[in-house]
Amino acid sequence: MPIQKVEKIWMDGRLVDWDDATIHVLSHTLHYGSGVFEGIRAYATADGPAVFRLTDHIRRLHESARMLLIEVPFSVAQIVEAVKETVRVNNVEECYIRPLIYLGYGEMGLNPLPCPVNVSVACWPWGTYLGDEGIRHGVRMKISSWRRQDPNMIPPAAKVTGLYVNSSLAKVEALKAGYDEAILLNTAGYVSECTGENIFVVKDGTIYTPPLAAGALDGITRDSVRTIAGDLGYQLVEANLLRSDLYIADEAFLTGTAAEIVPIRSVDDRMIGEPGEMTRKIQETYFAAIRGQVEAYKGWVEHVRT
Repeated sequence: MPIQKVEKIWMDGRLVDWDDATIHVLSHTLHYGSGVFEGIRAYATADGPAVFRLTDHIRRLHESARMLLIEVPFSVAQIVEAVKETVRVNNVEECYIRPLIYLGYGEMGLNPLPCPVNVSVACWPWGTYLGDEGIRHGVRMKISSWRRQDPNMIPPAAKVTGLYVNSSLAKVEALKAGYDEAILLNTAGYVSECTGENIFVVKDGTIYTPPLAAGALDGITRDSVRTIAGDLGYQLVEANLLRSDLYIADEAFLTGTAAEIVPIRSVDDRMIGEPGEMTRKIQETYFAAIRGQVEAYKGWVEHVRT
């Protein structure tokens, strides 16, 4: 989906024009992938634009950097304010937000420790990642031939830029085969996650999702769904899942900031069908919560205009 240009991008403490938000071709992260990022969304609410679980996202950004021994020159509070400022100055009601911590120009080689650390925040209007049709009727999934990285290769708990080569390979494979999205298994053969989303299945009235130990990212939307499901009275269990568990699921859905909550229509051509009741109720509650319409979850939205 093409990026829609806006006016300003925040870079290392100042707002710069969109076209001037450039880096040197010898920036370390460009060559070795040792940066960290977040994907965040802001939504229109009755009180103006609000960012969904902003502080939680920026805390995770800092934790990702810590795992890579990257010392971030801005605090959580400073980057939170940078996000709000970027959304405000671009005058967008709804947008996708991309904070990025990257190693800049000045050092080359596999030792990243001497490299300068840079921070940027960009935002732009961005529609539904897997399409409105997917939101309504579900998407077709493929089990990828590519495996999710082992936790002792690259920490899957961190949103590392270079780690997403794995996701891109799986995504392209699925698209070229005629599917909408891919599901990755870990090296032990258990279901891990999708290319940029967590996965949930419903069987006999219980919701199951892979544990973090299976290589799944501790997704912010995943955590939100755990809370929503509990408040709706649903039982949710973390458990290792086999691909066959997906084939015989009563319902299934994926979650992520970019994708939001998307029903799964089929896996490897095994039909699950139209979105089920539990999926729909979680979806409806989530879409109301992100716009500040659910009193119990109003603490999840941080307003841009004070």
